[in-house]
Amino acid sequence: MEAVVARQEEPRVRLPQLKLDELLEELQARIDAARGTQERVRSLLEAVLSVGRDLDLEHVLHSIVESAATLVDAEYAALGVIGPDGRSLSAFHTVGVSEERIARIGHLPQGHGILGEVIRHPEPLRLEKISQHPASYGFPPHHPTMNSFLGVPIRVRDQVFGNLYLTEKRGGVQFDDEDESVLCTLAAAAGVAIDNARLYEESRLRERRLLASAEISHSLMSGSAHAEVLGLIAEQARELMGAALAAVAMPLESGESLTVEIAVGLDAEAHRGLVLPLSGTLMGLAFSRAAPVASDDVAHDQRISPEPPRFQGLGPALAVPIGAEKDGIRGVVLVARETGRPTFSDRETEMLQGFSAQAAIAMELAERRRDAEQIAVLQDRDRIARDLHDLAIQRLFATGMTLQSAGRFIEHPEAAARVLRAVDDLDETIKIIRSAIFGLRARPGGPDSGLRTRVVRAVSGATPVLGFAPGVRMEGLIDTEVPREIADHIVAVLSEALTNIARHAHADRAQVVLAADDHEVSLTVSDNGVGIPSDCRPSGLRNMAERAEQLGGQLDVSGPEAGGTTLRWWVPLPRS
Repeated sequence: MEAVVARQEEPRVRLPQLKLDELLEELQARIDAARGTQERVRSLLEAVLSVGRDLDLEHVLHSIVESAATLVDAEYAALGVIGPDGRSLSAFHTVGVSEERIARIGHLPQGHGILGEVIRHPEPLRLEKISQHPASYGFPPHHPTMNSFLGVPIRVRDQVFGNLYLTEKRGGVQFDDEDESVLCTLAAAAGVAIDNARLYEESRLRERRLLASAEISHSLMSGSAHAEVLGLIAEQARELMGAALAAVAMPLESGESLTVEIAVGLDAEAHRGLVLPLSGTLMGLAFSRAAPVASDDVAHDQRISPEPPRFQGLGPALAVPIGAEKDGIRGVVLVARETGRPTFSDRETEMLQGFSAQAAIAMELAERRRDAEQIAVLQDRDRIARDLHDLAIQRLFATGMTLQSAGRFIEHPEAAARVLRAVDDLDETIKIIRSAIFGLRARPGGPDSGLRTRVVRAVSGATPVLGFAPGVRMEGLIDTEVPREIADHIVAVLSEALTNIARHAHADRAQVVLAADDHEVSLTVSDNGVGIPSDCRPSGLRNMAERAEQLGGQLDVSGPEAGGTTLRWWVPLPRS
């Protein structure tokens, strides 16, 4: 019995307690890792769905940055969009840095240092400490402290669109292989989402362009006023390109200058009515080259004359000719964005070219229709003139001959005198009809008959004597509302005023403004010279004043406080 009890009390064979604890801890760690991986995969899938759900490109880019920061638990994240040159950043989207701090830092990164390293070598880059990399050269003032770094390129159809930059992993730990793998997966999905958003944006822009072109074509073909159609072109161009300013300039009859017919948007009044030379202006360069001309900063472009000042607050600009060189350039459309906005891309340039080409076709069709209508009117006038000459005049002439012959048989003196007066009246009537026939058969004046062209020619002729080119601005229906007689006086007064500036003013700047409305036409010539000298003979001014008085107008001459002389000559327009 004692032997049996002894055997029951013998200890059992057990595994070592320490090894069992280690196995349990390892199993728990693997379970936690699997759960963590599962959560991270779920988060990655949610991020991919979130990124691909939106079709607005700006929203997509911001969603990518937020998802990247959440997935790798980074304090700061950014997405830099690579510019057209392939070496710098054209846009920068950030998470983790407040707007106040961004404003204190100043301008956004341009793609130098570590950011440029990922641009130059589009491969994942992981660093424990940014400052230890050879490409690092520090941070600007007020920039937050950053040590750990992870950068991954985003490719869209095998082209690098931009880069994801993550810094400062929370908890003071470093980015690891798994972070890099997750971020590369997100970047691949982001590339697809960005491509979809860009395609959607292009399709919307194409739809808007077609609708705008159709509206312009309908307006032209329905016989809308010329100024109304040009205004529609400017408005549609500004909306299509997301621009702050849009202007349309048309060539003068001489083809040596452009006049800004319509301007809409920011500071549009500074552009309307300007007469622009073909050199020294963005629109003039586009017209003379028959090709688009762009500027990254139109307010400080060395190719563009700063006088008169008209581009304050504007940066990127694009001028595109309306029409093709072989068919004749019909005008130029200019769009400009505010300072700090992105430059116009090649795709946007092509879109504006397509819009301008369709506008040119519509203008060509409208002109052909107007030409056909004009030909019909001229043919009808020729028919009327021919009928008057062949029928009415001949019958009147025959009637006069009959009365003149019958007068010899009238014995009563008073009756004979009345017949002779009737014959004279018939002769006068024939002269009036012949004058009307001449008017019907007369054609409009030649290409140099317009007042705009004559004014530009007068200013160009005075430029060598002045030593500089005066600024010219023309407003209103000058060629159609101002009669020929008044136009002749205007050209004479302008020539006299410019001659006086050249002889007496010692100026280096002058401005010519010609404006017409429903009631009057005015010519204003100003300069920054020494003013009217006391010993100046007043004969020239007296002649100008007499010209105005003959037409019921007036001449005003003043000396502004800023110096120089301002001459304003105006006359009323006859009521139609």
